[in-house]
Amino acid sequence: MDKLIITVAPVGAEISKEDHPYLPITPEEIALEVHKSREVGASICHLHVRDENGQPTQKAERFNEVIQKIKEKVPDIIIQVSTGGAVGMTEEERMEPLTLNPEMATLTTGTVNFGEGVFYNSPSFIKKLATYMSEKGITPEIEVFETGFIQNALQLVDQNILSLPLHFDFVLGVPGGMPANFKNLVFLSEQLPLGCTWTVAGIGRWEYPLAILSIMMGGNVRVGFEDNLFLKKGLKATSNAELVERVANFSKSLGREIATPDEARQILHIKGKNK
Repeated sequence: MDKLIITVAPVGAEISKEDHPYLPITPEEIALEVHKSREVGASICHLHVRDENGQPTQKAERFNEVIQKIKEKVPDIIIQVSTGGAVGMTEEERMEPLTLNPEMATLTTGTVNFGEGVFYNSPSFIKKLATYMSEKGITPEIEVFETGFIQNALQLVDQNILSLPLHFDFVLGVPGGMPANFKNLVFLSEQLPLGCTWTVAGIGRWEYPLAILSIMMGGNVRVGFEDNLFLKKGLKATSNAELVERVANFSKSLGREIATPDEARQILHIKGKNK
């Protein structure tokens, strides 16, 4: 197996300081959380940011401010910007971080109910995002909330917009999306063409069970406050690094080493470091 790639998702767009006092909000807080997570095994940062009032934003200026703070502390980590933003944002808002030419960005290839809202991604917008990333040399991570999202991504390959191998992230357990369980993770992984790589993001209590299964299957793992706040039932983590370290320890105990950022770049076929 390749070494395990651990992605940290430190903040997300859904929860607030009221939900968890240790949630990083400011550029300095986010950068510190990424630094601590890198020290214990994270090689990718899946990045959302917040504005001065703690609200989700896709403004390129704010992303750039946070990215520069991260680079000061962790120059080698792979920064993967979110093009999902928050439910209800416009297409133009969601694309803004791509103007910074990051190494990686998310590409959600379908529409899904998301709690009480709808995470809407029209075929034309999906194609627009994919085309932009391809032209700018930004490595996409295909975000999969339902099985059909995989086929939608492979259609972009058929249309010569994207090329194989692709990297996928199976987001399982979002209310309204594909349930989190072992059968669904195995099923999704079996739908991928040979040579593609994948990560799992288990939501809530499924974060660790799916992480362990992914480690044993040769997949990769995403953890962080965006997906889960708890180290175990009733005990909230005080930092994202605690979640990363727990997964890293699982992997080491199973005999699978942890990838550095540069090793992750090789595994995922990323051409260059953060611009």
